[in-house]
Amino acid sequence: MIHIEKVTKAFDGVPVLRGVSLRVAAGEFVALIGRSGYGKSVVLRHVAGLLRPDTGRVMVDGQEMSALRGSALRRLRARFGFVFQGGALFDSLSVFDNVAFPLREKTKCTEGEIAKQVEGALERVGLAGAGEKLPGQISGGMVKRTALARALVMEPEFLFFDEPTTGLDPLTAQGVLDLIDECHRNLGFTGIIISHQIPRIFDIVDKVAVLQDGLIRYFGPPAGLEDAADEAVRQLVTGRA
Repeated sequence: MIHIEKVTKAFDGVPVLRGVSLRVAAGEFVALIGRSGYGKSVVLRHVAGLLRPDTGRVMVDGQEMSALRGSALRRLRARFGFVFQGGALFDSLSVFDNVAFPLREKTKCTEGEIAKQVEGALERVGLAGAGEKLPGQISGGMVKRTALARALVMEPEFLFFDEPTTGLDPLTAQGVLDLIDECHRNLGFTGIIISHQIPRIFDIVDKVAVLQDGLIRYFGPPAGLEDAADEAVRQLVTGRA
């Protein structure tokens, strides 16, 4: 469903991606890990069509992202859900209205239909009854859950997570990961998650991709990481400098 083929990207002449290749099968959930500042979010933004590669290509469901324009690009993006690092909620909107936002912007649903879908999404993430609260009135974990509900309310086929547990304590972060795992098992979306929650992230994904020096140095099941041939991969997983 997602095929990244020899993608390169540089910013102001500084190379970030040096030929990234990755395949994510339909229904597969992949963790993208690596050191901070090494281009993980850049990879994700290419997949979402927010950046275009300098060379190489990104294919999603057989369509090349960089070749799409206008309505064709919008139709493909309508199948995406994105959970941003900080939640990216609208501070002036209630939890309910944040989750309802994409339905109001992108569909012709009635307010009654929107209310039903939003309430279902909030219940799925454990926020039933919290719809009237503002983002400033809820905890960090609830902010992340609201962001997940907003991403799920359009029933996306593809779901992308950019550090969804940043800023959370270990217990709350584990709760968010467990919720993401439950949603993936129940909904079967194709997903990529960027995370530094090592090794906890390995329990909820099918495969792990390790980005190092602008290349994918390992791609396979979590169980094979500690025996990877690349020393940099083993150092990342074990935390040994």
